[in-house]
Amino acid sequence: MSEQANLAESFLRGLQDRICAAVEAIDGKATFEEDAWTRPAGGGGRTRVLREGGVFEQAGVNFSRVSGSPLPPSATAHRPDLVGGRFVATGVSLVLHPRNPYIPTTHANVRYFEASKEGVEPVWWFGGGFDLTPYYPFDEDVRHWHTVARDLCEPYGDDVYDRYKRWCDEYFYLKHRGETRGVGGLFYDDQNEGGFDRCMNFMRDVGEGFLDAYLPIVERRRETPYGEREREFQLYRRGRYVEFNLVYDRGTLFGLQSGGRTESILMSLPPRVRFEYGFTPEADSPEARLAEYLKPRDWV
Repeated sequence: MSEQANLAESFLRGLQDRICAAVEAIDGKATFEEDAWTRPAGGGGRTRVLREGGVFEQAGVNFSRVSGSPLPPSATAHRPDLVGGRFVATGVSLVLHPRNPYIPTTHANVRYFEASKEGVEPVWWFGGGFDLTPYYPFDEDVRHWHTVARDLCEPYGDDVYDRYKRWCDEYFYLKHRGETRGVGGLFYDDQNEGGFDRCMNFMRDVGEGFLDAYLPIVERRRETPYGEREREFQLYRRGRYVEFNLVYDRGTLFGLQSGGRTESILMSLPPRVRFEYGFTPEADSPEARLAEYLKPRDWV
């Protein structure tokens, strides 16, 4: 593994520790259980899951570093010259599923990838981002989320937030439903412009900035009263999360194709979910209001 991959791995291991500590602190009840695993073809990881907490019904924060050959198809779709090459991929990925329907579900991921093949110049890139999936959205929460995202992008160029925000809206779009998965955030991939140090610093800022974006929302909404109606709607909308992850998500596809640990890859799915045929919320209800937030718009 290259020195660049070592640097990325070191940061990502520490990031997993810091995020887990922050989630445990705000949850106040449950702690993470860790499964350390190895991949026979190369690499391994640490899967950490918190369940039945005071705030989070389930929270998963994964670190992985996998390597080997050949590159899986999802990694060579745009680089056919690398077919048959070797790869190293390391990253942290998390999904937090709160119990209270007024707290949004959230996902974040930061990762580093490099590939090599005899006769082809080695390549590397970064990717990641974070996105928010509310059930009963509040404008101030969404504005806060996007303000943090904009501010961490600002040192890297005036257009960075706009590009990565738009990419997030496009990536987390359920074509078969005609709606976004949530209210977006940041998404980027194949990032290598400006050199390794600049890209590494951006990954650091995205990874560390996630907590600044999410934890204040949890604090504001954690004591909001809710009943069976709100809970049932939350479980129904979680179905959209399942649909996206199993149909479109590139990370899920890469993990399964590269022989990753299935239990860790599918950790992102909610612990409880409900599907209902032909559900339509009542007109002018709080549940119907959500549809207006599932269309890309400017928040800051």
